[in-house]
Amino acid sequence: MKKIAFSLLFVIACTVGAYAQKFALVDMEYILKNIPSYEMANEQLNQVSLRWQKEVEAKAKEAETLYKNFQADMVFLTDEKKKEATKLRNKYFGPEGELYKKRQSLMKPIQDDIYNAIKKVSEERGYQAIFDRASSANIIYASPRIDVSNEVLDKLGFSK
Repeated sequence: MKKIAFSLLFVIACTVGAYAQKFALVDMEYILKNIPSYEMANEQLNQVSLRWQKEVEAKAKEAETLYKNFQADMVFLTDEKKKEATKLRNKYFGPEGELYKKRQSLMKPIQDDIYNAIKKVSEERGYQAIFDRASSANIIYASPRIDVSNEVLDKLGFSK
């Protein structure tokens, strides 16, 4: 009898606990596509990246040309040019390089705004968690009713 009562109490407690937790989904790809400043920032980054890539390739090509033309006489200069090209590549594309810093300066404010909008929606609707369906491969199916992406866009001032 005690086992049945305990089991029944456990099932009731789990059921009540499950109803108490609310969660929602957002689609970050959808949200970002609907924010014009994100698209402009992305285009800026692409342009800067292409310009820097051309500069790095030019330095590497210059080093290769020097190596081929002056292999016997300019060994030290060739190594110096190769080091210069590598240094330039790291300066622009390294982990703390110019592209990373540029991306941070352009994207961080947008990401912060999105985070704050998601936080407001979560607080207003009483969600304990909001998951990003765009970056989660583990979500096989989710009802469109729990997707709050449009509410987040509304909070950001981009109504859909």
